[in-house]
Amino acid sequence: MKALTTTLLALVLTTCALAQSPVASSDRDEFYRFARDLFERAAPPEVRLLYQFPARDEWDFHVSRLERALTGGSLPELAALAIEARPALATLRLVPGADEVADWLEQRVDAMEAAAQAVTPPTPLTPKGPTIPAVQPVPHYNLWLGRVRGRPLPDRASQLMPRLQAVFRAEGIPAELAWIAEAESSFNPSARSPVGARGLFQLMPATARSLGLSTFLPDQRTDPERSARAAAVYLRNLHGRFRNWALVLAAYNAGEGRVGRTLQDRRADTFTAIADFLPAETRMYVPKVCALIATRAGVTLDRIPPPR
Repeated sequence: MKALTTTLLALVLTTCALAQSPVASSDRDEFYRFARDLFERAAPPEVRLLYQFPARDEWDFHVSRLERALTGGSLPELAALAIEARPALATLRLVPGADEVADWLEQRVDAMEAAAQAVTPPTPLTPKGPTIPAVQPVPHYNLWLGRVRGRPLPDRASQLMPRLQAVFRAEGIPAELAWIAEAESSFNPSARSPVGARGLFQLMPATARSLGLSTFLPDQRTDPERSARAAAVYLRNLHGRFRNWALVLAAYNAGEGRVGRTLQDRRADTFTAIADFLPAETRMYVPKVCALIATRAGVTLDRIPPPR
């Protein structure tokens, strides 16, 4: 029986607050017990025959490593998780009832694998598939264009996108931006992150409440139209502050406070100028959304008009 490396990664990502701030030591006790109980209760027999749940010191090591990778600015650290992350996701998908987290994790594994590409010398490729706008509005855009070109639509996209786009148009937000839902949640209306974000657009509880959504009995973030309306309003508010869609996307992912402070510290006014000083996850998120919009809607971010 060997150490539970890949399952550990999945369980840590499922239970620990990794996105914007370190997990408090008191919370780690609770998270560790929860993950251990989850493994003992829900892990399939074939997994339990091969793996044992990790000791606390190994657990703490991986928690710290993941925190640094997602919240720090090092693409190599994020890339280092790529080899473990894909099998971890596969293991998580074996756990009954884990789809809400797995669909969230799918997009973060995508970022880890893209980071691995970004830190590896590129190999020239022959373009395949339909012509897609190739203007590079942000760093790593072309890398992401290569990753998402030809990628099939998520299962729920055909059903949900017309509804989401209708809400965005009604709120005066360009409909193309509704493709944010693919990068945030894999189009799972119930997707949830370890830090409490939920829904198609992964709204945090405080943000959702500030936009008029209930987050408890019922959690209106899981309602596609309500979630889309709140996301559209939030995007309009962010654009009112930053006046640039790439910066809006960065603020949507990393927080407007983080982006605002970085712009001020660097005396900058573009995403490209501050990208290297933002979390590695954000540096992958912005070009990914740009590439998804270019691939799905045929327009580059610089051609999308401001809110009306």
